[in-house]
Amino acid sequence: MFRQVPVLPVVVPLAAAALAVLLAVLARRGRLTAPRAAVAVALCVYGAGVVANTVFPIFLDKPAADAPWDAHLALVPLVDYEVADALMNVAVFVPLGVLVPLLLARSSWPRVVLVAVGVGLGIEVSQLITARLLGGGHLADVNDLLFNVLGGALGYGLLRAGTRVPRAAALVDRFRWSDPAPAGPHAGGPRAAGPAV
Repeated sequence: MFRQVPVLPVVVPLAAAALAVLLAVLARRGRLTAPRAAVAVALCVYGAGVVANTVFPIFLDKPAADAPWDAHLALVPLVDYEVADALMNVAVFVPLGVLVPLLLARSSWPRVVLVAVGVGLGIEVSQLITARLLGGGHLADVNDLLFNVLGGALGYGLLRAGTRVPRAAALVDRFRWSDPAPAGPHAGGPRAAGPAV
C-alpha cells in the first residue's frame, strides 16, 4: 500500500480558515447574523466534503505513471456511465445550487449554472492532475461534470420554487448575504440586492 496524505488534518484546518475569513468579511460589513453565519458554516462543511471526496487520495510515494494523460480522461458522454453515478453527482451539487443564490447579490439561472460549471470543471481538472502526478484514484469524467451542473441547476430550481411561498421567502431572506429587494415583474431569480460578498 502506498502512503497517503491524511484527509482530515488537511481538510479540517482549511475549512476552519475559510470559515474564519467568511465570518470576518460578514462582521466587517456589519452583516454578521446567526443565519448568515450558518450559511458560512454550511458552505465550508460542504466544500470540505467535496474536496475530501474528489481531490483525495493523494499519495506520498506515488506509483509510476506510465499511462498517457488521456488514460485518466473520459470525454464521451453517457458511455459506460452508471445511473447510480449520475444520481450521486446530481445530489452532490444540489446544495451548491441552493447556497450560491444566498451569497450572490443578484442570482439567476446563468450565474448559478456558470458557478456550477466552474466548480465542476475545477474538480475534474484536480482529479486529472492528482491521477497523473500523485497516483490519485479518480477519473476526470465529462459525465460527472454534466450531472454536477444538472444538480446545481436543480438545487437553484428548488430554491426558487420554495421562495414562491411568502413565508418561505421571508425565512430564506434571513439567510441571504445581501439585503432582499422587492420582487418585480422583471426579477430574474430569488430576490436580493446590495453589494455582493
